Amino acid sequence: MNIIDKTEGQSNKNASILNKINQMIDGDSPETKSMKNLIAMVSQTDSTALILGETGTGKDVVAQAIHKCSSKKGPFVTINCAAIPSELLESELFGHEKGSFTGADKLRKGRFEQSSGGSLFLDEIGDMPLPLQAKLLRAIENRSIQRVGGSEDIKIDLRLICATHRDLEKKVESGEFRADLFFRINVLPINVPSLAERRTDIPSLQEKLLTSLNLEDAVRPIFTPDAITALTKHNWPGNVRELKNVIERACIIFPGKEITSSNVYENLLRLKVPSVAEEQDALWEMTSDLSGITNIDEIDHANSAEDYLPHPKNYKNWFSFYDEIDLRRHLQDVEIVLIEEALEKTNNKVALAADKLKLRRTTLIEKMKKYSINVNQNLS
Repeated sequence: MNIIDKTEGQSNKNASILNKINQMIDGDSPETKSMKNLIAMVSQTDSTALILGETGTGKDVVAQAIHKCSSKKGPFVTINCAAIPSELLESELFGHEKGSFTGADKLRKGRFEQSSGGSLFLDEIGDMPLPLQAKLLRAIENRSIQRVGGSEDIKIDLRLICATHRDLEKKVESGEFRADLFFRINVLPINVPSLAERRTDIPSLQEKLLTSLNLEDAVRPIFTPDAITALTKHNWPGNVRELKNVIERACIIFPGKEITSSNVYENLLRLKVPSVAEEQDALWEMTSDLSGITNIDEIDHANSAEDYLPHPKNYKNWFSFYDEIDLRRHLQDVEIVLIEEALEKTNNKVALAADKLKLRRTTLIEKMKKYSINVNQNLS
């Protein structure tokens, strides 16, 4: 094989790696492209990778991309060092022998052994207790571990990937993180840009997140161009995680509706739910087959009226869009609408309106008093 063939082969390999990364990480901003190129380089080595970035930027996705593009064919095992109590973290990482402590009724392999032949992702390593940092350093340098309560050295063959949102250099200065461990894991650092640093990626991220929800077209919200612009102007302190929450919130509050920039600012970013009137309109649209009829003459009166009225079973769709419902208020709203309509159709004759509603006249009068419905106001 000549030099040209080798060069072409390497070029094809690099293109294949970048294609895998593009499938996992969306965005074409200069910051994102630079990060993707670094991921491609890092994935082709067995050196420890350190992923740095704010909370919610997607450091776990970067770790998965490194593993998927590497030569490691074993499992991708992850553990969050900040989510597990310090007294349990050692056993989770290194495993334990039977009888090593109270409750250890059998041998258990830790995450290091579980990830043999693959990658071990230590998320939030900046929160790892100091005593464990020393044991981790020995494991990295010796390529072997000892289970809790054991004395046998167990060889490990894996790719170590670490991540943190902490400033490790400052933690080293304050004595909260071992300097020797920092230098050992800081071989190939990858900085994940915040969402505010790659605003041009937001339109494609928004579309990808919306598509990932697998919504039917009827309930999929539509972001107008000015709404997309509003999204790109937000600072996104929660990064991609916050954007994902906003997209899910949009699907709940505005199912199948058009979303404008004012909706973004007032309802999605500020967590302000729509007004009572907007919510009531949504209820009727979800539960009535008459929502598309603008002229009552369009109805075929040869059929029974029940064919066109909203069926109670249709209300089950409510909880597909909202977390809760004020049932008493909504039932009152329905009563008010039907009473006022019955009065209008009968020229405010209470007795005839009561017949339409299949109520006693006295019962209708009580409800009218309860809801402050004045017949005189309906004479126009």
